[in-house]
Amino acid sequence: MNITYIIGLVAAIVVFFLGCIMGINIGPNAPEGADLITIEIGNLWNFFDAASIFIVIGCTFAIVVASFPPSTLGSIPKHFGVILNTGKFDPMNYIEQLVDLAQTARKNGLLALEGKANEQSDPFFKQAIMLIVDANDPDKVRAILENDIECMSGRHEDAAGLYDKASAVAPAFGMVGTLVGLINMLRSMDVTSGGGDLGGSMATALVTTLYGCILAHMIFGPIAGNLRIRDGEEVLCKQIIVEGIMSIQSGENPKALREKLLTYIPQGQREASAKSGGGE
Repeated sequence: MNITYIIGLVAAIVVFFLGCIMGINIGPNAPEGADLITIEIGNLWNFFDAASIFIVIGCTFAIVVASFPPSTLGSIPKHFGVILNTGKFDPMNYIEQLVDLAQTARKNGLLALEGKANEQSDPFFKQAIMLIVDANDPDKVRAILENDIECMSGRHEDAAGLYDKASAVAPAFGMVGTLVGLINMLRSMDVTSGGGDLGGSMATALVTTLYGCILAHMIFGPIAGNLRIRDGEEVLCKQIIVEGIMSIQSGENPKALREKLLTYIPQGQREASAKSGGGE
């Protein structure tokens, strides 16, 4: 579970709402006898405007739909599962599996790996094993696997780009909503009676920009960032698979293979693995 994403999102929402309803009476202008902190729940209504919500959310959604194909849009529900699942790609797990495959190959030959391939739930890992079982040329094996990684990462970037697009257009439509509000305000002003409710109309216009900024920086931005982090984790594991498979095909010693693959992960993680007995 991606606990940092959940904590950060909840904290941002809580802080925002507290900022809307809370007053801190400090300084020379603070009312005498007033409490240090005051809470006015009714202030939340100052930040609600149905027309502004309609413009920002509606137009942002429409532009995202216009900018991406149905295949990308249809994957949106999956994205939330991806960003919340932090334990799916564990480099050490792949390293240990590859070392085990190397030991099997040295004892029984590459053909003995076919049974191991059929046990794999990861399609990429299974494909990589079968490519060397079928005695393909090493350069061909590496080219196929690296092309697979590149195409996968491109698809992931398209998914993150969807939220980048939404993050870019939401503040823009917030400004559009503000301009719409200002135009309506100016057209309805009655100069002969003092200019109408200028403060209230201005507040309604500005709240649209607020909605755009919230969507961009509290919702869409973190999603795009987390998707790229998950992509980096998956790419790392697949790079480990490629290097491990190529080494197994060349007949490398399992112990030497393990030392080589450990260079892909941080030193602290290597030490933790050694303490847990992974190096035995």
